[in-house]
Amino acid sequence: MPAMAQTFDVCIRGAGIVGRTLALLLARERMRVALIAPPQRSQGAPRDVRAYALNLGSRAILESLRCWPDDEHATPVTGMDVFGDLDGRVQFDAASQDVDALAWIVDVPALEQRLAEAVRYQPLVEVVREPVDAPLTAVCEGRASSTRTEFGVAFSVTPYSQSAIATRLRCELPHGGIARQWFTPEGILALLPLAGHEVAVVWSLEQSLVPEWLHSDAQSFTTRLQAISQNTLGQLELIADRASWPLQQAVADRWCGAMAHETRHSWVLAGDAAHNVHPLAGQGLNLGLADVQALARILQERDPWRSTGNTRLLRQYERERKAALAPMGLAMDGLQQLFARPEVPVQRLRNWGMKGFERSGPLKSWMARQAMGLL
Repeated sequence: MPAMAQTFDVCIRGAGIVGRTLALLLARERMRVALIAPPQRSQGAPRDVRAYALNLGSRAILESLRCWPDDEHATPVTGMDVFGDLDGRVQFDAASQDVDALAWIVDVPALEQRLAEAVRYQPLVEVVREPVDAPLTAVCEGRASSTRTEFGVAFSVTPYSQSAIATRLRCELPHGGIARQWFTPEGILALLPLAGHEVAVVWSLEQSLVPEWLHSDAQSFTTRLQAISQNTLGQLELIADRASWPLQQAVADRWCGAMAHETRHSWVLAGDAAHNVHPLAGQGLNLGLADVQALARILQERDPWRSTGNTRLLRQYERERKAALAPMGLAMDGLQQLFARPEVPVQRLRNWGMKGFERSGPLKSWMARQAMGLL
């Protein structure tokens, strides 16, 4: 039967990690889903160097769908070491939280492949090329969503003066499962553990410096990162291309609404189409996966006579997720603004604050459990 002749409960625009996860969650609840996916990337496309830090909550969602990558592509973070630009330092470890890992560094292509395979074998998900008629359209297209613009939704963007450079390195010394982060006057460097002696790099630095380091020779690049990382992992070898994107804090003014042309049909935003946060705590995808888990739960619990496009249900989702996003967004923005200030008194203040936080006990434990998705 042609796809257009079928009856769908939800049409999902965007077939990335968030969109495919939503499709599988809805199908598990016996809803028929149309998933708009572009043609597959050509074999000659550059290697995707992205890696995400996924918390226990995200792992539980993906494991419930049997989409968690194998151990080679999901490296446990057993500790985290954060260095200030003077002598401030904060350390977290999994053992003190009674967990096996604080998070897992997941290879993006491996996760996308697992989700794509699950979608392929899920009969209630139909992959389509164009929008189809459904009571609800879920927009999971990412930060540059064209559908969000099409629906007339304002996206309030606070651009930072930084961009991120991402790549992969091979290290001389073992990383020991520790995620390391250095706050410096020129930016924030994160080295995230991968399989073997490899690490994923996310270097957030002033935009004026990006062209130099994005296109510098490999030796100059790795020498600079060795200096910033205080030679903690020994000699570094660049093993992948470098990618870059501008950083921003952003939120849509509305996360749901009725279609202008059809009052019985509605739309809803999830993931980066609804909100962006600074990557310094690695919470972006965790927030997006929590979005679609909440949306799927609310739609599954609806009264039988309510449509999936019922705006009352969608507003419940919007309220719930905006409330969850607010403290994370404020914390990430506050940290970014604090460490962007170069003045010596501010440097001393923030490093004093890091030392105090390291000794804070219950506050530090609460923050760790919040980041792990346990609260």
